Amino acid sequence: MQIGGEDIGIQSLPVNELVDVGYYDDDMLIIDNVKSFIEPSFARITTNFIVVCTKGKSVVEVNGESLQLEANHLLVGVPNVTLSNFMVSLDFEFKAFLFTNRLLQRFLHEKVGLWNELMYARQLHVMPIEEENARLLKKFYDILQIIFKEQDDNPFRTDIIQSLLRGVFLRLCGLLNLKRHEMQSQAKSSDMLFLQFLKILGEMQVKHQPVDFFARALCITSKNLTQICKKNSGKTASEWITEHVLEDIRYYLKHTDLGLKQICDRLGFSNPSFFGKYVKRHFGVTPIELRNR
Repeated sequence: MQIGGEDIGIQSLPVNELVDVGYYDDDMLIIDNVKSFIEPSFARITTNFIVVCTKGKSVVEVNGESLQLEANHLLVGVPNVTLSNFMVSLDFEFKAFLFTNRLLQRFLHEKVGLWNELMYARQLHVMPIEEENARLLKKFYDILQIIFKEQDDNPFRTDIIQSLLRGVFLRLCGLLNLKRHEMQSQAKSSDMLFLQFLKILGEMQVKHQPVDFFARALCITSKNLTQICKKNSGKTASEWITEHVLEDIRYYLKHTDLGLKQICDRLGFSNPSFFGKYVKRHFGVTPIELRNR
């Protein structure tokens, strides 16, 4: 299955047709549970993901590192992670949320730097959560399930779902923030440069800049910055910049009443004509068509 141009389907041998899909759209796939694992246990996940263990225990290797999941544990990860050598208890149950970078940017926006820091620099994978927080997340999910199953033509259904999901993400963001303060700083100099790059990129209003602009701000070369980004995230500096610019474009077109000329000025495009070609190249539609979707 593909969403938003990203392969969110689990490229695997481990899970078969007994996967319970609770919901999916262009940017999100929610798996209620996997009822059966087949050998050999292996899955390649090419999007961000959060797995919540709700019952039982599991041992799994994440990119070769063996991790243990128990009830009220979160397993979190970024694109291009390999899960292998599953061992699960008979009563093991979980919920899995798989989502694109586009959705992550939309939900967290200025807070996305926290996710990037913990996922890429500190490489957080497993996090226990308190019983109270686990119950709260379950309540969120139960409400979502009710809305998922509605078959009416409510024109606000997608907006309601996304608002609830954003609430879940912000709650998890708060839990991750607490985890960050508990963790000792072990980041290397290259990790810190990568985080500084993401921080500068996230805080700038005009993100449509060449790689050299950010490299000079960090007092390194463009080539060095690209290598650092590739090492820490698998994406180049240019890809990170484009990703942030596209999300800003989407935000201003869909969530503000600013005219195209105002948006061009705000995002650093020289003129509406160039802006229109940029949008068409990346989104496949004109700015007006994207706004009216």
